[in-house]
Amino acid sequence: MPLKELANALNARLTSRSAQQALRVALDAPELKDIALVSSFGAEAAVLLHLVAVTKADLPVIFLDTGKHFSETLVYVQELTERLKLTNVRLVSPEQAALDAGDPYGALHMSDTDACCALRKNIPLEQTLAAMPDLDAMITGRKRYQGGPRANLEVFEADEALGKIKINPLAHWKPHDLREYMEENRLPKHPLLAKGYLSIGCAPCTSPVAEGEDARSGRWRGSDKVECGIHFINGQAVRGPVTQKEEV
Repeated sequence: MPLKELANALNARLTSRSAQQALRVALDAPELKDIALVSSFGAEAAVLLHLVAVTKADLPVIFLDTGKHFSETLVYVQELTERLKLTNVRLVSPEQAALDAGDPYGALHMSDTDACCALRKNIPLEQTLAAMPDLDAMITGRKRYQGGPRANLEVFEADEALGKIKINPLAHWKPHDLREYMEENRLPKHPLLAKGYLSIGCAPCTSPVAEGEDARSGRWRGSDKVECGIHFINGQAVRGPVTQKEEV
């Protein structure tokens, strides 16, 4: 079945906007073999990780250990993994040979943040996904309220460039939904939230956010860069920043 038709069929099986039902539909779908969640273990990650834990605790959860994370993030990974009893968290790191060749002094982020993200995050992720040939779908934490191309996000969407279904269980959630879920389930917050870090990435490229600033303003402050992942424009993989209108 073409990806677009499959995404439409999966969306048609939903009878509510419940994130739990979205995950259940995905896991019960005979058309989908393997499913994985790529998690940053960042500011809002506990919500989706908890939903996965109570639905399928052995679902593969991929965490990219770039070698540049805050120590608080690494502690948080361990805390959430143990607290939620996640049994299949996979820590993915860049190969040492690649780091020796591309960033021997660990200072690449100071001269080329896009190259640093590619070396420490994008390439290791590509390699990991390539080693999972039966992976048909990836769970994301994207939400409609984040705006831009996400404003009309569906729970199931076809990513033709990746050749996979993307599952967005939190597509219809609002910020207050996240807060309430965290409180109701007594989920631990990322320790850096209390220090003003509202969007948490690698330590050298993340700073606290002042009152009134957008949550993402603390990422790559002072530059035009807004994303660290791989984007697809007209079917072509592009590393580095893209505008919201260009991102697919």
